Amino acid sequence: MTNSSDLTNFAAQIRLDSLKTLKKMGQGHLGGAFSIIELLAVLYGKQMRINPQKPNWSERDWLVLSKGHAGVALYSALANLGYFDKSLLETLNQGGTTLPSHPDCNKTVGIDATTGSLGQGTSIAAGIATGLRLKNKNSDVYLIVGDGELNEGQCWEAFQYIAHHKLNHCIVIIDENKKQLDGFTTDILNPFSIVEKMRAFGFKVWTAKGSDVVAIDTAITECKATKNQAVCLVLDSVKGQGVAYFEKLTHNHSVKFGNPEAKEACIAAIEALNEVVRSKKCSK
Repeated sequence: MTNSSDLTNFAAQIRLDSLKTLKKMGQGHLGGAFSIIELLAVLYGKQMRINPQKPNWSERDWLVLSKGHAGVALYSALANLGYFDKSLLETLNQGGTTLPSHPDCNKTVGIDATTGSLGQGTSIAAGIATGLRLKNKNSDVYLIVGDGELNEGQCWEAFQYIAHHKLNHCIVIIDENKKQLDGFTTDILNPFSIVEKMRAFGFKVWTAKGSDVVAIDTAITECKATKNQAVCLVLDSVKGQGVAYFEKLTHNHSVKFGNPEAKEACIAAIEALNEVVRSKKCSK
């Protein structure tokens, strides 16, 4: 996918499939999954060196979704690229599934790292990047971290390590959607300026709107061109991004669709996203 229209359409398809999957399950981590969908569209649609037919290709780029509760969006992206049959999305978090709520590299084709215990993905990504450097591999490692997750001290230990060793091929992406499980990040444990913190830790930092595929694509390209310094992209995103009802919902970290209003909004959003995807396909 080389143009913004294709990436925008890919994002709409990921959002549609994620919403349909969560609706079937009746609940799920919608807020933080939706805030990284445009990012995933850019990574898997353009920036990452991957081969869905050879998921363990030794020269591939790696992705570590440290905020593992957003797994439904990652699964939807992988399914659309052919890593596994899309019908498997209907089994999310069910008994015997290969798609657990949080990513597991031992269960799901295309998952590079098992994550979900917040903070630990940062250390995993740092370790993968170090190993790739020792093997003289040119692969990039993309680390996606939530802003609420930055409450974990392990994140900052890993960042200090990445910066000290100038692991510029470990691209740190912080999803600053300004909310976490219990409310706004500023109320729970004020992060102050994440951009300034990362710069103080030795990173070169970019920012981009989480809904802007062009800005995300441009920033990642610039991250990849940087040498001899750790790099970080801070996404200015919205929890529940892409569906107005869920963006405005106060408690949108994990959404239950038993509520009539939420169920109605979900159905309306699915219809709207279906129309977007259909119109894009017809215009080609």
